[in-house]
Amino acid sequence: MKTKRETVRNVAIIAHVDHGKTTLVDELLKQSGVFRENQEVQERVMDSNDIERERGITILSKNTAVTYKDCKINIIDTPGHADFGGEVERVLKMVNGVILVVDAFEGPMPQTKFVLSKALELDLSVIVCINKIDRPEARPAEVVDEVLELLMDLDASDEQLDCPFLYASAKAGFAVRNLDDPRENMVPLFETIIEHIPAPEGDPEAPTQVLISTIDYNEYVGRIGVGKVDNGFVKVNQDCVIVNHHDPSMKRRVKISKLYEFDGLNKVEVQRADIGSIVAISGISDIHIGDTICSPENPVAIPFQKISEPTIAMNFMVNDSPLAGQEGKFVTSRHLRERLFRELNTDVSLRVEETENMDSFKVSGRGELHLSVLVENMRREGYEFAVSKAEVLTKRDERNRLLEPMELVYIDVPEEFSGTVIQKLSSRKGELHGMGTTQGGYTRLEFSIPSRGLIGFRGEFMTDTKGNGIMNHVFEGYAPYKGEIDSRSRGSIVSFEQGDAIAYGLFNAQERGRLFITPGTPVYQGMVVGECSRAEDLDINVCKGKKLTNTRASGSDDAVKLVPVTPMTLEQSIEFIGNDELVEVTPESIRIRKRYLDAAERKRMISRGKK
Repeated sequence: MKTKRETVRNVAIIAHVDHGKTTLVDELLKQSGVFRENQEVQERVMDSNDIERERGITILSKNTAVTYKDCKINIIDTPGHADFGGEVERVLKMVNGVILVVDAFEGPMPQTKFVLSKALELDLSVIVCINKIDRPEARPAEVVDEVLELLMDLDASDEQLDCPFLYASAKAGFAVRNLDDPRENMVPLFETIIEHIPAPEGDPEAPTQVLISTIDYNEYVGRIGVGKVDNGFVKVNQDCVIVNHHDPSMKRRVKISKLYEFDGLNKVEVQRADIGSIVAISGISDIHIGDTICSPENPVAIPFQKISEPTIAMNFMVNDSPLAGQEGKFVTSRHLRERLFRELNTDVSLRVEETENMDSFKVSGRGELHLSVLVENMRREGYEFAVSKAEVLTKRDERNRLLEPMELVYIDVPEEFSGTVIQKLSSRKGELHGMGTTQGGYTRLEFSIPSRGLIGFRGEFMTDTKGNGIMNHVFEGYAPYKGEIDSRSRGSIVSFEQGDAIAYGLFNAQERGRLFITPGTPVYQGMVVGECSRAEDLDINVCKGKKLTNTRASGSDDAVKLVPVTPMTLEQSIEFIGNDELVEVTPESIRIRKRYLDAAERKRMISRGKK
């Protein structure tokens, strides 16, 4: 018989990127007494990964738990960025309700709509938390109306429309039910969670069922499956069977060697877990997301939604440049293969395929950011390799028409730049769907654009808007192919000598365009050292020194003045490269190079029509 476990609540925190999810979790942890009084706690304690901390974004969903008035609240912090939507989709299976965090100034954004639609599809209870109400430009009353409009647009049920609204400032550490209530602490949010989020329901007498929704990986114990106990109980040394809803033939006997529950930021070892508990199970080597751990007497899989397909792909290949193997620790195809397939353990939205070339692997993901985070992680771990230009994954419909992925793009720019942005996106096959004004003199533009139209656009966009523009996009679906899009309008400045770049050679090169390197940088034939001001590539010798003579003339001995160079970041390099170029990634350097290093070979390839 199904019963509710009133001492547990499972809730996920969902929101658009940068609306304050992780800071809110920080505050809930602090005010529930997880940390000691004198304990030093860094900001955004849940963002444990280096890249997460540097960029200020959440990439992986994380589990934590707090206790309030004898009720254990399991909290899952989810990513807000569209490229990591796969993370959000699957963790929602573990919870009974969500806290939707919305910025009191920005209001609902594209990703707010995406994550909220996923929560409503699963019929989860919603608590809306209007965050950052202490900002001077906050407009909480209007944002509440916008959220209600969004709920109506998404066909929310009457119960979901009747959801509680709270006003908070995660940074200042308070939440209130009404704007004029005293602003003291997070108690109103804790109370609302216990009142409004349903307790997990299941049959404690029924055979065991645990759906694995997340995979954690530890070098010492291997794969750790994280999921919720739906029925029955699970205990250490229990004999179980693994089954999968999408693979009926799968049936494997396993034994649970260790069982953990979450408490604050730690995993605590337990002997047994009952219905509604979110547990981490180790000791099962080949466990995957979507697997159900069941009792042998009743092996019934729990349905699990398919994760959205990747939309963009890159080739990862062994570095074969003249400087290969000098800076990296892992450089062979075996190392590369092993690392990419290991990533599949934890990232469900990723695909890795072997190609005809043994030294090259096709890696597909949800967006440029998704793949560039993987590249950055591998680089920091000591891997050295090269990546090709990102390309979109197309497919054909039943009438054999070519379809390509489309994105909905929302752009906020100061009014004076809106004309430039519209022109640029229109040339990339973007269609303007809506235009309006927001507070602060900004214009909001809404476009539908092919995913490939956004490749390489972000850097250009930041330049055009002088860093004042905000761009968000979310996957819309597949649509008929929109035709060719003009690629980069400028060529590359390519070195045709090997050696160290010299100031004199760079001085001559900088008249022809924008440079990426400084004097003393090692270069080789075929390495891209700058962007040409014309459409064609330009081969140039940047290692050329000045010929010394004993003749003196006015002006000839003036010091060479070079324009300061901003080194290309990994994202900028990936966005910049053309079809015939690669980005060489090592732990210490990021270089751009031609696929074919020899100038004569490149010309031959162009004449054959191979780009």
